[in-house]
Amino acid sequence: MADRTPPLSVEELHALVASGEIDTVVLAFPDMQGRLQGKRFAARFFLDDVLEHGSEGCNYLLAVDTDMNTVDGYEMSSWERGYGDFAMRPDLSTLRRLPWNTGTAFLVADLAWNDGSPVVAAPRQILRRQLDRLAEHGFSAKVGTELEFIVFKDTYEQAWDANYRGLTPANQYNIDYSVLGTGRIEPLLRRIRNEMTAAGLTVESAKGECNPGQHEIAFKYDDALVTCDQHAVYKTGAKEIASQEGVSLTFMAKYNEREGNSCHIHLSLADAEGTNVMAGTPADPGGMSEVMRYFLAGQLAALRDFSLLYAPNINSYKRFQPGSFAPTAAAWGYDNRTCALRVVGHGRSMRFENRLPGGDVNPYLAVAGLVAAGLYGIEQKLELPEACAGNAYAGDYAHVPTTLREAAELWENSPIAKAAFGDEVVAHYRNMARVELDAFDAAVTDWELRRSFERL
Repeated sequence: MADRTPPLSVEELHALVASGEIDTVVLAFPDMQGRLQGKRFAARFFLDDVLEHGSEGCNYLLAVDTDMNTVDGYEMSSWERGYGDFAMRPDLSTLRRLPWNTGTAFLVADLAWNDGSPVVAAPRQILRRQLDRLAEHGFSAKVGTELEFIVFKDTYEQAWDANYRGLTPANQYNIDYSVLGTGRIEPLLRRIRNEMTAAGLTVESAKGECNPGQHEIAFKYDDALVTCDQHAVYKTGAKEIASQEGVSLTFMAKYNEREGNSCHIHLSLADAEGTNVMAGTPADPGGMSEVMRYFLAGQLAALRDFSLLYAPNINSYKRFQPGSFAPTAAAWGYDNRTCALRVVGHGRSMRFENRLPGGDVNPYLAVAGLVAAGLYGIEQKLELPEACAGNAYAGDYAHVPTTLREAAELWENSPIAKAAFGDEVVAHYRNMARVELDAFDAAVTDWELRRSFERL
């Protein structure tokens, strides 16, 4: 990472600010939900005061719910502790322009306490720690995320006013792989593709999906931390571009009873020379190296325990329905989309795909989970069970957790999670789940009103 050329250098930023082309710099960090939180600075002030010393943000930003309500149960931030600040330190390797915001540059921040120690429950720090553990074994992780979203012709404000009901999807029917279907909203897709390219991301393709108005834009894999940073930039930028175009889009895991929004995550391992160490010889089972077999066995062993990292919200678990292309079985298979873990590629492209995450996933936490699970498999030299060759939905496999409550309990009581992430991180994200469950349990839903208002 230290030798990586950023999309925009500090020297280039100085020149762009001097010429007046850049007047604003955004410094932000990913919160527990994977959202970017931070500040917009006057560019000259950023260069003079923030670039070297960083800035501050209230530590409640890692101790609130989705609605930004202060909630109890967090050790690191509370009324009793006074809701102080943590430091936001710019990571210069993430410096880039945001073409959809005129005159704007952007950096990701790492969080630290005033004594310089890292904020261990911050998602980016959680991932960094697991990548450091992986480096101790001589490996680095290459990752690609595939985010699906649904586009609506309504603005975000109109969607809010309508309580997100009765919205008009950008396409009226299944447009999976349809060139005609993507052509219907190509102006929006083209803006997102081109402006993400200008922000330093490498776009691969755009395609239609099954749910009306559903699409996917794919980006080339990269180093794990880089991919997660780009994922966060893309997710925020796509929403901002949609808003500018007078439409809205959602990444929520399950908007309606049809196909949900997935975020399949692909991962491979490389050695110091950049060689894919997951690829075996033709004599190895399935062309997989011993390292990959251990790593994949670790994924299976920790899959249920780490489901909170892959499916962090109540809505996430609505995706896991038989025959939906979202997994229900903790199984793996070769190019088998009925399994939670799908092995794809061969030789230098050998990798696996985790199909649990939805579009609502926090990529930093999910990738940290994949790395930690794989390291567990390597360190314990776990044996990989037989591949599923048929329909995993109908097989006799351990079931993916069906609710956030089940996933949170597995996470809280997991010795694998506690060994990999530490008690503070486990408690922090267990409390996040508790807060969401308490809020949902207290809510009266549309479903209850329809069934109960008159007829009960």
